[in-house]
Amino acid sequence: MANLFSSFDPSTNLNLSLNWMSTMIGLLIIPPMFWLIPSRLNILWNKIIISLHKEFKILLGTKNSKGSTLIFISLFSFIMFNNFLGLFPYIFTSTSHMSLTLALALPLWLSFMIFGWINNTIHMFAHLVPQGTPPVLMPFMVCIETISNIIRPGTLAVRLSANMIAGHLLLTLLGNTGTSLSLIMVNMLIIVQILLLILESAVSIIQSYVFAVLSTLYSSEVN
Repeated sequence: MANLFSSFDPSTNLNLSLNWMSTMIGLLIIPPMFWLIPSRLNILWNKIIISLHKEFKILLGTKNSKGSTLIFISLFSFIMFNNFLGLFPYIFTSTSHMSLTLALALPLWLSFMIFGWINNTIHMFAHLVPQGTPPVLMPFMVCIETISNIIRPGTLAVRLSANMIAGHLLLTLLGNTGTSLSLIMVNMLIIVQILLLILESAVSIIQSYVFAVLSTLYSSEVN
C-alpha cells in the first residue's frame, strides 16, 4: 500500500466492478419475503400452508393449536415432497418403505400416548369405553379400543407405504409390456401411463394429507 487510504479505493481490491456490490450485501441478511416479490409458486405454497393451518386448528381445538399445527404442516410437506420425488424416473421412493413411514408414525403416536397417560390419565381411561356402552359389553369394548389404539401407528405406516408401492408397481408392470405390443397398443399404453401418473400425483398429495390429518386427530384425542 502506497497510502493508508488506498484500501478504500475500489480499483485496488481485485480490480472488480463488483466492489460496489457490498452495498447490497445487507439485503441478503434480510429474509427474502420482505424485499423480493414472491413468485406464484411462493404465493401458492403460502396459501396451502394457511389453509392447512386453519383446518388443523379446528381439529386440534383453539386451546391447543398455538404453534402445534406447524408440526403437522411440516409432516405433510415432508411426505408430499418425498412422494412426488418418487414419481421421477430412477429416484428411490423412500415413502414406499416401512422403515421411513414407521419412523414417522411411531414417535408421533408414542409421544401422544405418553403425554396423554401422564397428564390426562382419567380422560384416557374414559376413551377406552365409548359413551352409552352397556355394562355387559364394557370389558370387550376396552379390549377392542386398546387394540385399535395400539395398531394406529401401524395402520398409518402401512397405508402410506402400500399406496406408494401399489401405484409404482402398476406403472412398472404396464411399462414392461410395452416392448411386446404393436404400435397402436403402445400409443394406448402411453395414454394409460400418463393417466396413471396423474392419478399417482393425486395419491401422493392425498396420502400425505391423510397422514397429517390422522396424526392431528390422534393428538387432539389425548387432550
